[in-house]
Amino acid sequence: MGESVRNFITLQVEKQISYMANFIGDYTCKVDSKGRVLFPAGLKKQTGDKVYSFIVKKDLFEHCLVLYTNEEWERQNKIIRSQINTFNKEHNRFLRGFYRGTAEVTLDGNGRMLIPKRLLDVAGIDKEVVFSGQDSKIEIWSKDIYNNLIEDETEFAKLAEQIMQSNNKAEE
Repeated sequence: MGESVRNFITLQVEKQISYMANFIGDYTCKVDSKGRVLFPAGLKKQTGDKVYSFIVKKDLFEHCLVLYTNEEWERQNKIIRSQINTFNKEHNRFLRGFYRGTAEVTLDGNGRMLIPKRLLDVAGIDKEVVFSGQDSKIEIWSKDIYNNLIEDETEFAKLAEQIMQSNNKAEE
């Protein structure tokens, strides 16, 4: 294989690896009796129509699921690997908890994904879900739980001010 072909292929692979979706928007969808849900067209557009397979898991902090593209999942794993010593008992306990219940989901020919029942149950999801774009991941919430998260605008403004001020001080 010629050097220019090899460089072209390397560049294409690097482009695919470096692609990272930045998801935005909230989309309400119905869950059918089999646990299938139509992946929102708005989010599909944000993947560049290239992604048909995702990783889904329980969120670490919230009562929801988190959906990652395979590329983002690999990026997250790379971060974890850089921080973990597999010969440390506590690190192994963290890994076990982090990966617990993780599943790969794919879009079928109709653009639906089958979310495992055990994960739907963990997140309290029954009939309707909200897909919420959160930068490099998508949160999947029970519609009822998501609607109850609405914070007082004044409290949210205080939180934003607190976080952004502390970040600005760290940069100085």
